[in-house]
Amino acid sequence: MTSSFTDKNEYLNYFQPRDYLKTYYSFETCDISRNSFLQFALKKLHQTFSSGGITGDTLIDIGSGPTIYQLLSACESFREIIATDFLQQNLKELETWLKKEPGAFDWSPVVKFVCELEGDSEKWREKEERLRRKVTQLLQCDITKKNPLDPLVLPQSDCLLTFLCIEDACKDLDAYIQAMKNVTSLLKPGGHLVIFTVLQQTYFMVGQHRFSCLYLEKEHVEKAVEEAGCCVKLLEVAPNLEKEISAVSDNDATLFLIAKKI
Repeated sequence: MTSSFTDKNEYLNYFQPRDYLKTYYSFETCDISRNSFLQFALKKLHQTFSSGGITGDTLIDIGSGPTIYQLLSACESFREIIATDFLQQNLKELETWLKKEPGAFDWSPVVKFVCELEGDSEKWREKEERLRRKVTQLLQCDITKKNPLDPLVLPQSDCLLTFLCIEDACKDLDAYIQAMKNVTSLLKPGGHLVIFTVLQQTYFMVGQHRFSCLYLEKEHVEKAVEEAGCCVKLLEVAPNLEKEISAVSDNDATLFLIAKKI
């Protein structure tokens, strides 16, 4: 349950977006049938945002990394999306895709899967363009700060999304609880918090480099969310079906949570 903590400098020096994408989002067969965690996330996001219950003007994605999959369903429900990350190299990777620059990562298998959930996989190009229009800002963030977007001060958002982020930046549970409070300061009262995280994980690999992950149980996540002033509305856990054959991480399960700020 212990792992040497990966500090900010190690992320700055060793986290390579393309290595991360190659490790976790490689679609050689042009489908995602072998990626159970991604399928679970995409299906839950589709259910969450297609219901019509979570909408608004602004969604902030905390710790976007170099990925866009987590925004594909949400872009139908919000006027603008602000993507954020601690690492400039991740923001650059996002910018490359948003601007359709040469060498941009190919997310089309994932976009087609989401469009199929929505009823028409042929509209995937339209979906990509819609997301590109909706992402209006790429900002640096640090969730260990009381204002993660410091020095910027933005209006509180209608929805806050954070996927596979907070647990990787925190050394212990106290830091995790504080980071959750920091993050939810960006959310307006009545707004929704959407979390996707891993349980009982201590590390993950990016290329040849090992990064730490805070070991979490379901109850730890619930406690942090509640102490941040939010009421849990939905919580679902899915087992990691690839754990026994995976050498890139050691999580037992993934957790999807929706909460409402009081």
